[in-house]
Amino acid sequence: MTEATFSSSPKRDAASSNRWKRYSASLKYAFYVILHPFDGFWDLNREEKGSLAAANTIFILFLLTYVLKLMYTNFQFVMVPIQYINIYQRMASLAIPFLVLCISNWALSTLFDGKGRFKDIYMGMCYALFPYVMIQLPCILLSHILAYDEAEFYNVLISVSVIWSAALVFVALMQVHDYSPGKTLIVIIATVVGAMVILFLVMVFFSLLSDAYAFFASLYKEIRFRLN
Repeated sequence: MTEATFSSSPKRDAASSNRWKRYSASLKYAFYVILHPFDGFWDLNREEKGSLAAANTIFILFLLTYVLKLMYTNFQFVMVPIQYINIYQRMASLAIPFLVLCISNWALSTLFDGKGRFKDIYMGMCYALFPYVMIQLPCILLSHILAYDEAEFYNVLISVSVIWSAALVFVALMQVHDYSPGKTLIVIIATVVGAMVILFLVMVFFSLLSDAYAFFASLYKEIRFRLN
């Protein structure tokens, strides 16, 4: 029993080490993707250069960066009443639309002969968010160094991070599905429309569910009142 435990321990350590190396390499690969997007996104899934764990890490960092930006950026650049900020609500306001966009694109890919799986779409879009994290996270500290007259420099960096990430999303979807630029643009427009339809249907569903619950609750109270 003891010998088996000792003999299996090095194997577990080696497997754990390999997983960590794989995760580290796939996370570092984000730097290559943002600088060489066409080759980077093509190899992300096809050559297994990326990983779901790294994509989740970038996505979580994206949400944290957004919240930290609202809470800790100098009031000269971002004026948000901190006492009214709900961290979880703010994160959900980004996470839910992002995931709905992934679902919408995956659903429409079957109509547009897309080659990407949901995992491929999600990973590609997560890796595309890396410039947002890479630029806006240091900008939180930078906002406490710059004067108000230097706000233009701060605004340029913020704009670059958003435009860069948006451009990477375009390339990611184009490479994941093996589309032409024109077809990618059409699919992105259809994806946004599809996401809006999904959100509308979800809101209608929960609204009807709420009304049904209220109706049956009032009916139950009425029956109890009459029986008593």
